[in-house]
Amino acid sequence: MSAGERPEGPHGGETRLEPPPAGPGGVSADSPAGRLAATVDRLSREVRAAQAEAEGRALIELAKGILVERLGCGPSQAARQLAELTEQAGTTQLEFAVEVINQAARDRMSEVTDAFLAATRAAEEAGPEPAAVRLRAAESAALAADDTQAVAESLLAQALRPLGAVAVAIWAAGADGSLTLAGSAGFSPAEAARWCYVPPDVATVARCGLAEPDGLWITSLAERGLPSVGRHHHPDGGRAAVPAGTGGRVHGVLEIVWPDPLPPQPPQIVRQVEALAELCAHTLETGAVPDGPAGRQQEPADAAELMDLADGLYDPALVLVPHLDAHGNLLDFRIQHVNGRFLDPAGRPRAMVSGALLLEAYPMAAGDSELFQRIERVYATGEPFRARRMNLTALVDQVPLSSVADISVSRHGSGILFIWRIEDETARLASLLQHAQRLGRIGGFEENLLTGEITWNGQLFDLYGRSPSSLPVPLEELPAHAHPDDAVTIGRFLRTLLHHLRPASAAFRLQRPDGVTRHIRVVAEPVLDTDGRLLTTRGAYQDISAQHWTEVALAATRDQLAHTEQHASERDRLALQLQRAIMPPTQAPLQVPGLDVAVRYRPAEAEQLVGGDWYDAVVLPSRLVLVCVGDVAGHGIEAATSMVVLRNALRGLAVTGAGPGQLLSWLNIVAHHLTGGITATAVCGLYDPVARTLRWARAGHLPPVLVRGREAAPLPLVRGLLLGAVPEAVYEESEVQLAAEDNLLMYTDGLIERRDRSLEESLTGLLTSAATAPGTLDQRLDRLLTYSKSDTDDDTCIVGLRVG
Repeated sequence: MSAGERPEGPHGGETRLEPPPAGPGGVSADSPAGRLAATVDRLSREVRAAQAEAEGRALIELAKGILVERLGCGPSQAARQLAELTEQAGTTQLEFAVEVINQAARDRMSEVTDAFLAATRAAEEAGPEPAAVRLRAAESAALAADDTQAVAESLLAQALRPLGAVAVAIWAAGADGSLTLAGSAGFSPAEAARWCYVPPDVATVARCGLAEPDGLWITSLAERGLPSVGRHHHPDGGRAAVPAGTGGRVHGVLEIVWPDPLPPQPPQIVRQVEALAELCAHTLETGAVPDGPAGRQQEPADAAELMDLADGLYDPALVLVPHLDAHGNLLDFRIQHVNGRFLDPAGRPRAMVSGALLLEAYPMAAGDSELFQRIERVYATGEPFRARRMNLTALVDQVPLSSVADISVSRHGSGILFIWRIEDETARLASLLQHAQRLGRIGGFEENLLTGEITWNGQLFDLYGRSPSSLPVPLEELPAHAHPDDAVTIGRFLRTLLHHLRPASAAFRLQRPDGVTRHIRVVAEPVLDTDGRLLTTRGAYQDISAQHWTEVALAATRDQLAHTEQHASERDRLALQLQRAIMPPTQAPLQVPGLDVAVRYRPAEAEQLVGGDWYDAVVLPSRLVLVCVGDVAGHGIEAATSMVVLRNALRGLAVTGAGPGQLLSWLNIVAHHLTGGITATAVCGLYDPVARTLRWARAGHLPPVLVRGREAAPLPLVRGLLLGAVPEAVYEESEVQLAAEDNLLMYTDGLIERRDRSLEESLTGLLTSAATAPGTLDQRLDRLLTYSKSDTDDDTCIVGLRVG
């Protein structure tokens, strides 16, 4: 062929030279790398085919064994029979073998296989492996596995990967609520090692699934925000966490990971996953779990030891054992033993209760109290349950019983220790009598805060100098019957009892209607329900006016206290002088037409904490009313003296006629340069009685609260740094138009500040109290002080305005 000529084909045309076909990975099949890749691909297919053939052969052999047992023939005859039946059915021998196994077993896996096969048959016509074969192969591999790790790998490969899952974890549940990663597949070794143990009470996906009887199905892990193994690799994927249990006991959790969001699954898929979880439970029950921080599953405790433990308790106790049906499902609990301190609510002897089923002896245990469900949960998970004063509507049919009981339920091996201590109505009244005796049996009372009913004994009416036919005095009205100088003491007593919900006591002077004054000591304590809400208060009043033992005790200890008396006197005198220098004991009302002004000051509860809170309310020469409150940072003499400087400086600057913003700017210079660099907060306002307008500014302080009708809200914030923070500062002003009957409150943070909640939450509580406070302005301020929920022992100042 000469140069430039083209080769001719068989028909005289041109012949195209095609390149050799490409092998796996796009490499030419004729190249050495292509031939090697093709060989590896072929060997991989042969290995997978050999594995599938081995698994299918195991199922076929199992079906032959069933035919041998059912037909009474030999193995060769069973093989021929299986071949003939397969040919007649027009299906493969492996599929027919699975049908034979399902018909013979009729277990949970068979039911799931039938439902799943019916739902997915159309989608699998072109697939190489039916769903029934996959499920039976997964079951066979799980039962033959040596440990839970092998079970996890088999479940992912045989049953879960065809469902779109990419990883699986099998968790073993400990008796203390912890979780141990018993086996996993689809996760890296480092990730599995990092999640080998989850301590109790850690809210992971598996832990939440353990708490749900039907398991937890999550569309997207990112939406729930729960931590879990493999979260960083599949943050938007779906999750399923299904409890793995048998015979009423939950041994662990099966957790499955999907790479993408998981839509709601059909019932067939849910039942399939539940069946796989039951397979995991059988593996966990046999103890094939690797050792970890949680250890192996606890072996069943000896029943005799548990009965000895019950007999050694001082409380009534029962020993329960599970009662299962023929299929291993939990039906009830049998009362194996009752200790000597147990008293049956129906009055039956212990011998009649012992040996009976729990729901037969106490059929109402599964009623409103959900007691039986609690015991079931303890037996399933091993987590103990305890409750104080649990309401029990009735335990025994035809025997009315309205009572409460302290309950303790714990699992020990396969047994349940159930401790209950019933407190009926008679016992409660006896307990009330004991409390009255403990408190002195003088002037006993009980006040129901839900119904408003108040019960006094005869001595208390005599103590108050009132007729037994008159109405008892509620605790909230106690200040009206006491000496005015004891208002602070009574206010602390009421706040401790009614709002801090703690026992409290106080000594005060009782002013009776007949003009007699008695020194009284009141002691009271709150009674709470199971949710921690206040139900009643109970206690006693005691007349200590002429207690001889008090005088004797004082005489006996006078010599011992002599060396500290002078020191205490000097300390009290100094504290009194500081308080009078800072804040006068009484505040004369302002004479302003159409305006009521009231102020309140409550010193810190701790005597050594002389604070820096201050207030002022004065009529200026311009007939405007200056109202302000402030709080100097810190405590002690330095804070108190700095507060005096700021308070007097503001009063002097106000006569210049400047607005509140300018006044705070000048006061900031005073705080920064003339007081040693202290910092403080303040709110300052100028009220015009003619126009009914208030111009105000703030320096890092809480805004005033406006109460209009039944609504209370803070005034909109204006900008303003705290005093003394910078050499010069500008403070924004705002103006609000007030109307008749409006109430305006300025206060320091000692009124609302709490250690256990944010300032915003405390402010919300103040708004609620301010909106519901009835009566005059003085009554409103007194109520705010009484019901203050502050627990920081700080000073409190309040200035209130009421427009007439």
